[in-house]
Amino acid sequence: MRKVVVAVLAILLFGTMTLAQKSPKASDILKAAQNKATEQNKSVLLIFGASWCEACHQLDIFFALPDIAPIIDQHFVVAHVIFGEGAAGHPDWDTPGSDVLVTKYGGLSSSGRVNIPFIAVMDAKARLLANSEAATKNDKESTGFPSDLGEIKAFLAMLQKGAPTLTAEDVHKLENGLHEAAAD
Repeated sequence: MRKVVVAVLAILLFGTMTLAQKSPKASDILKAAQNKATEQNKSVLLIFGASWCEACHQLDIFFALPDIAPIIDQHFVVAHVIFGEGAAGHPDWDTPGSDVLVTKYGGLSSSGRVNIPFIAVMDAKARLLANSEAATKNDKESTGFPSDLGEIKAFLAMLQKGAPTLTAEDVHKLENGLHEAAAD
């Protein structure tokens, strides 16, 4: 019986310690991305997304494709911030401070909505170069993962602002990949 009580106490203590561990702050995630971008002479793609967001997962899958990943990796440090979990009833899952950064980088629409995934493209000093709101047709759509021709063009223009040395071949691969993904 004593072993059971000790085991239960250990589980409770470990669980409390795990809960007490704090998630990294959004500003710390951005700072780490900035440092890496400075070291590697790259821009930052700061992506705001949530676990329930299908387009967020679609964007991650796209960036990991064999033809796409080397292009993104050559030009960008990609950092993720969890934002929007309140829509699924879990606001405590959001990265602390994510609301501040999403507002700072233009993710808040005129109606007070944030369309996710929201992408902020910035230089290594965290100066905004472009964001994914530019291609939004209205407050109800997310353009973090583009699906139509206009959104794809705006998405590519956004990436080019962060990576002006993208080659025509790279842009062509990105565009073809987006068209293929949108068709699926």
